[in-house]
Amino acid sequence: MFITDIKRVVDQISRDKGIDRDVLISALEEAVKSAAKKKFGSKIDIETQYNERTGEIEVFQFKEVTETVTDPEIEISLEEGRRLDPGCEIGDSLGTKMDTTTFGRIAAQSAKQVIIQKMKDAERDAVYASFIDRKGEIINGIVQRFDRGDIIVNLGPTEGIVPVREQVPRENYRRGDRIRALILDILYETRGPQIVLSRTHPDFMVNLFKTEVPEISEGIVTIMGAAREPGVRAKIAVSSNDSDIDPVGACVGMKGSRVQNVVQELKGEKIDIIPWHVDPAKFVCNALAPAEISRVIIDEENKSMEVIVPDEFLSIAIGKRGQNVRLASKLTGWHLDVKSESRYSEDMQSGYDSLVAMEGMTVSLADALYESGLYSAEEVSRASVDDLMQIRGIDEETALQLIEAAERQLAVQAAEAEREALELAAREAEEAEAAAAGESAEAGSEEAQAAAGEETPDEAEGDQEADPPAAEDTADEPAGETPQQAPTEDAETADAAEAQATDEGAEPAPDESQEPAPSPADEENKTDTARDVASSE
Repeated sequence: MFITDIKRVVDQISRDKGIDRDVLISALEEAVKSAAKKKFGSKIDIETQYNERTGEIEVFQFKEVTETVTDPEIEISLEEGRRLDPGCEIGDSLGTKMDTTTFGRIAAQSAKQVIIQKMKDAERDAVYASFIDRKGEIINGIVQRFDRGDIIVNLGPTEGIVPVREQVPRENYRRGDRIRALILDILYETRGPQIVLSRTHPDFMVNLFKTEVPEISEGIVTIMGAAREPGVRAKIAVSSNDSDIDPVGACVGMKGSRVQNVVQELKGEKIDIIPWHVDPAKFVCNALAPAEISRVIIDEENKSMEVIVPDEFLSIAIGKRGQNVRLASKLTGWHLDVKSESRYSEDMQSGYDSLVAMEGMTVSLADALYESGLYSAEEVSRASVDDLMQIRGIDEETALQLIEAAERQLAVQAAEAEREALELAAREAEEAEAAAAGESAEAGSEEAQAAAGEETPDEAEGDQEADPPAAEDTADEPAGETPQQAPTEDAETADAAEAQATDEGAEPAPDESQEPAPSPADEENKTDTARDVASSE
């Protein structure tokens, strides 16, 4: 196959993709070989070679020289072979150049697929080789697209991916935005981006400090550890090899300029810079700052510490939702249990009480155990016989008795705790039932009040019968006449007669304009109606 500008194309692809030129030439040779076998079959013996001078991929078919030809595709007679090479002998292999223009379209398509696949493999190898040594560095890129929450970043020669788990919460990016991230891993895969990036890893913050603080890059200041809760808060421990240089001040910078640049890149994440100390207890105290520490109890075997703080500093030491103590634990590598002084005193007193409550325990023996570091019956049960024999006045038999007594005491305490838990559950159940009964009673009372507010037709009739109608008193009177319209003279005559009757000791005449007194039958009707209303309510 002769292509006039094949050499130029090979050189250009080598520069653009970063692929070795020899790899590209090897891919072309293999592609042409695949095309020839596609055309003439897989039995023939074919070799391809790139000619640098002519820029041609030469194809040669080799046949073995034999006396009798049984397969013309792989064998050639001695007579035909000597026409090609007069010095050939039986058993030699002769190669003849093939015309690549006769391969056809199908063979060319096969060669194309081989070239594309070989170039992808070569490009993947080139990317892997160029980035494998950059693992842990910070790289800049441009947001290209989004794929199911993952951010695909254009890094120039290749693409990187920022998975959802490596993204800082509440950080939003749009297509075309610039992004800085840490090269977390390089994957050797055939599909998808190979470069995994991260913005949540603690090393991302460490590398930002290395960029901003010259003392770190020079080796004067060393970052001993870092812990992050991405987007919220972080802690970093630093130390100095030079006594004249303050490591914290070097990282903070003039008026906080250095640390502010890091905070700005981390989108406002708060950073605590603390001095590292060789003593783990002192280091933990520094990590829990600004809380004051009263006492630290170290358990080397379990790599844990019990930190005692004043009651007023308990919330500061723990932090919002346990954030401060959690970051301090990650930074120091120790499991931290923060307690207030009052809680610690209560625990110590309850532990001493459990010692005294052990069977066969005396006050002097309890004090000896307490002074030796065994503060409760549980600790005595976990102690070995040799440990107890180190305490004065305790022999092997006494040590075994103490361990058995401590185990029995623990069993008693466990039973009491279970009983208290059952009683508490029963009380809570009773309170819940009482609350439910109160709510149902309240609901019934509200329903009764609502029912009483709705007046039935029978009740309305009873009310009308109970009330004496005023209209009946005036029904017998002539129309248009009312007591207020009576003549003035008749009223004066009636008043005079009443006054005279009073003087004579007689009862005054009843006034027709006033309502008559209710009869006993009317009173009975009112009483019956009131009873009906009360019973309906």
